Amino acid sequence: MRTRRGVCYPRMEVCGVEKRVVKRAKRDFSATADESLAGKRQRLSPESEYGNHGGDMFDGLPDDLVLSILAKLSSSASSPSDFINVLITCKRFNGLALNPQVLAKASQKTFAIKAKNWSDSGHRFLKLCADAGNVEACYTLGMIRFYCLQNRGNGASLMAKAAISSHAPSLYSLAVIQFNGSGGSKSDKDLRAGVALCARAAFLGHIDALRELGHCLQDGYGVRQNIAEGRRFLVQANARELAAVLSDPNNGLATRAWLTWNSHAHPNNPSRGSATAAAAAAGGPGCPLLSDFGCNVPAPEVHPASRFMAEWFAARGGAPGAGLRLCSHFGCGRPETRKHEFRRCSVCGTVNYCSRACQALDWKLRHKAECAPAERWVEEDGEGMDVDGGADGNGDGMGDS
Repeated sequence: MRTRRGVCYPRMEVCGVEKRVVKRAKRDFSATADESLAGKRQRLSPESEYGNHGGDMFDGLPDDLVLSILAKLSSSASSPSDFINVLITCKRFNGLALNPQVLAKASQKTFAIKAKNWSDSGHRFLKLCADAGNVEACYTLGMIRFYCLQNRGNGASLMAKAAISSHAPSLYSLAVIQFNGSGGSKSDKDLRAGVALCARAAFLGHIDALRELGHCLQDGYGVRQNIAEGRRFLVQANARELAAVLSDPNNGLATRAWLTWNSHAHPNNPSRGSATAAAAAAGGPGCPLLSDFGCNVPAPEVHPASRFMAEWFAARGGAPGAGLRLCSHFGCGRPETRKHEFRRCSVCGTVNYCSRACQALDWKLRHKAECAPAERWVEEDGEGMDVDGGADGNGDGMGDS
């Protein structure tokens, strides 16, 4: 019995190319060549038209070429769905797309999983990418395990794996852990290690790390105080931030819009009222820089790991646990791992931050308009908090919890 794809059909040589012929009726092979040409034209099966590949030209491509294409696709993916669409295309793509060569090149937006969609399969996919050597996957999974799943040792080791490969966000996150003694007690703080990690991340171009290093030098926090050098680092961080925005062709800034001062024009601030929103629309989108330049730049894009943590704890009541707090800077998402780990504003005591960089950014973005001095602010358990921070050069100070 013959199949429609012509698997059992006889073969014949036509112009030196092997093709399958669909037999419609018995032929008299004793006929002359002229009689054969005058007869009905022979119909070729679909397999013969595409070189015995069943009509799919991709089946003829070598695996190394397909892997190269998939690696390029994964590195430029703008969302997880871009990569998932490849996996569900066919069985061959599903197998090749999970090759370590492809997963090692995946971009951070490929791992932009929403907290509400977190599952074991998503966890396994991140682990596959981390095992393939993807530093972004190591950082994202490390942050999720350390802060959300409370697997401190494994999360820190994953971030350290990325930091060894000179991944600046991982270096900065490890610095924050050292500054706060996260995952341990207050005596586990290592300020000198935090400054060293910040310096390495700043050298690699991490703007928040450079800003944090500047504040450490200004305050003498973990390093010998040098106000002039600290101020220079802060100005350098602002200049890098501005240069990064202006060099981006898709920044959406109108001509000379970044020169317009707008004190609190932050489009992503959920606490702003309609009046502030109207003012922001009039003055142009963006947030003021930390320095005195008087420039507005678009708000930096939140890293998928930070967004995941913010969504994770928002779905659980907005707090990581009893008596624990989240960093008040909207783009951070880091929670406390013990009570009084983060430092509070020494003026009002209503906000708390995991680092001086988050405090300085939130001061310009939001808190400057809301901060009001208080004679005494008390912790939720009724005990007063000692203030150890002092001013940071921007009108706001941080008290040590």
